[in-house]
Amino acid sequence: MIHAYAARKQGGAFEPFEYNPGELAADEVEIAVDHCGICHSDLSMLDNDWGQTTYPFVGGHEVVGRIIAVGPLVPNLQVGDHVGVGWTSRSCMHCDQCMSGHHNRCASNEGLIVGRYGGFADAVRCHWAWTTKLPEGFDLREGGPLFCGGITVFQPIVQHAIRPTARVGVIGIGGLGHMALMFLNKWGCEVTAFSTSRDKEEEARRMGAHEFVATKEPDALSKLTGKFDLIVNTTNVRLDWDAYVQTLAPGGVLHTVGAVLDTFGVANSFNLLIQEKSLSASPLGPPATVRKMVEFCARHKIAPITEHYPIDKINDAFEKLRSGSPRYRLVLDMH
Repeated sequence: MIHAYAARKQGGAFEPFEYNPGELAADEVEIAVDHCGICHSDLSMLDNDWGQTTYPFVGGHEVVGRIIAVGPLVPNLQVGDHVGVGWTSRSCMHCDQCMSGHHNRCASNEGLIVGRYGGFADAVRCHWAWTTKLPEGFDLREGGPLFCGGITVFQPIVQHAIRPTARVGVIGIGGLGHMALMFLNKWGCEVTAFSTSRDKEEEARRMGAHEFVATKEPDALSKLTGKFDLIVNTTNVRLDWDAYVQTLAPGGVLHTVGAVLDTFGVANSFNLLIQEKSLSASPLGPPATVRKMVEFCARHKIAPITEHYPIDKINDAFEKLRSGSPRYRLVLDMH
């Protein structure tokens, strides 16, 4: 039996829950969960904001733990390995997207907490390809949020082949944005943080920002015309997209990872086509990029800034997440 915490109704409290996972699939591993981050997507799933939640709902898709069982068709992992697991638990492994290395685009992707039970538990299961072995030097206690929030902001760097000479902006200094600042700084870029006020300026600079822009100050964006090779938007609110497009250098990209339904809805295409600027977005990252990310983090000693709760205080942690006050990611400790 696997012991977990589940919400039995939309928006409900998490309660102790146990289930029999059945026989381990031949291509899966079973992982004893040591730490599991809480992502805003867990809250969206708890509240069924996306209309795909089933109850009882066991969330948790930022898992760090140890393999305790291995199926007979698993080629690269063994019992005792420290591993991480994120949003995706399986892809088809035979479509054009999977075969070309873009597994994160697979139309048959299976979410770790969509129609199945996730990492708010003492164990979880995952397909071997989406189970990332962790290198020496990786921060096991703090690293869980990298497997959703981290890869979300690491993927655009790889996707757009960003060079160390690039000038990159990050909109929003929160759970995603603070990791983006760390990545880009160690990547070698000139990094600018965008936030509505200067409340987080000191923190943003400590995390890697070289410049800071308070966007509500007069002419804050107009002073930056033509500067950025890439801007990564981590917020989930409507912004003045045209103003940000104007800050892009020729060939620059405005890339969003924030899930807002009307993203780019008012962007003027004329502002894009004159200098071949573009808009883009991405869903997490494929397994190979996740591996690059964890190796990069181990090499440069990068870890999210986290607050920890024991698993039996899961409802307190969700209340903090719902209030919007974490600095910057929440992690549940199973032991």
